[in-house]
Amino acid sequence: MRQMANRFMAVHLSTLVRIGGGDKERYELREIRWETLPDIDAVGERRRGKCPLTPHEVGLMLRALGFENDAYIYVASGEIYGGEETLEPLKDLFPNLYTKEILANEDLKPFLPFSSCLATIDYIVCDESDVFVTNNNGNMAKILAGRRRYMGHKRTIRPNSKRLSSLLMQRDQMDWNTFAEKVKAVQRGFMGEPDEMRAGRGEFHEYPYSCICEKPASDIIAAGNNGGGDGDHHQSQQFKENEGLRKRSNEEEPVLGAKEDEDVFPD
Repeated sequence: MRQMANRFMAVHLSTLVRIGGGDKERYELREIRWETLPDIDAVGERRRGKCPLTPHEVGLMLRALGFENDAYIYVASGEIYGGEETLEPLKDLFPNLYTKEILANEDLKPFLPFSSCLATIDYIVCDESDVFVTNNNGNMAKILAGRRRYMGHKRTIRPNSKRLSSLLMQRDQMDWNTFAEKVKAVQRGFMGEPDEMRAGRGEFHEYPYSCICEKPASDIIAAGNNGGGDGDHHQSQQFKENEGLRKRSNEEEPVLGAKEDEDVFPD
């Protein structure tokens, strides 16, 4: 990915998304994962934010946020339900779309029998990406988000599924500019800002910074400067680095493939 672009985005897609595709879909999903499927209202579940966005909806969200179609995207996932047909709308919006299968090709064969190894490859690439977009609330996504916050802040975007789902259902009833402004509005607080979550709120794996760095800045820096233990020195250095990253992240910076004069991220 780095050989093709200086900056790239990683998108973690859900492999199975039930969106009310009728008897054929229920039969296929039962064969893949569940012996019995609950009789639920698919539209109602989406309105309650219980369903991940489809690949096409993820693409619409990203374009609305200001990402241009020349952005390079790595898709992290297992086999997507619906295969290439499901991914095609996302590829139409972002032609520079890559997976580990495309990039590694023959080199990937030794890992194919081991799902944990394949997941590890996705984890590494997502961790290295400049922007990480998680489309589900699984453990991998939470741990990645937490690591990216604490080990040097890098942006992690979480779709506000509950509000986005309702908005996407009304997509045909508004022009693009209106839709884009509404997407930016509902995504406030879900864009991976350093202080997005208050201390003591949210899960530790996803928000470690607010849980670990509770000491005032003066105490942490003083401990490091006064010959504290290795742990104190490391914490002092980490605090300084994170403070610098926090300040820089609050400055205006162009997004992947976005025009510099556009306000692509909400304050």
